[in-house]
Amino acid sequence: MKKILTRNNIFNGIIGALLLVLLLVPSAKALMLEGLMQIGLFKPDTGYQAQDSRPAVDLSGLRFRDVSGKVVAIGDLKGKVVFLNFWASWCPPCLAEMPSIHKMYEKFKDNSSFAFIFVDADGDLPKAKKFMDKRKYGLPVYDVASEIPEAIFSGSLPTTVVLDRQGRVSYNESGAANYNDNKFIAFMTKLSSAN
Repeated sequence: MKKILTRNNIFNGIIGALLLVLLLVPSAKALMLEGLMQIGLFKPDTGYQAQDSRPAVDLSGLRFRDVSGKVVAIGDLKGKVVFLNFWASWCPPCLAEMPSIHKMYEKFKDNSSFAFIFVDADGDLPKAKKFMDKRKYGLPVYDVASEIPEAIFSGSLPTTVVLDRQGRVSYNESGAANYNDNKFIAFMTKLSSAN
């Protein structure tokens, strides 16, 4: 009778178990993606410009509501660079990019030239706030208070949109990215000083 516990079978069992954990445990998948971001994968592509061939979208009526019920309209944020992120607490790529977003947010949060809106895609604001507080992120979470144009959010999570000071879309990307990347920080800084 053959040995069942051979070195090869043990190795294959460990690899199989690791793959199952990565497939079935969102936080494990998020941790792996976060590690890949830290080694240089998943950098944001800041080549998107508002002046390209995409149609202009009027976002001035786009509104979001915070935990206290205060409504913020994008039209009221003209003159600021707006970082808008659609996320969910169950989404592994969202969880993976959150530490880099938090670090980037910490760099700009006290600068009045920037506004940050983190939109909970689940529509459960108390749960989203609890999630942020538990991880000590302090990111301002909002719920949608108006229709969202498909041109900026088609339902893919995470989706990040950056508006320039005139309210034009300067960056729009779905999928996880390292937003604390030096090139992205420079991109945000450049937008804040542009007319």
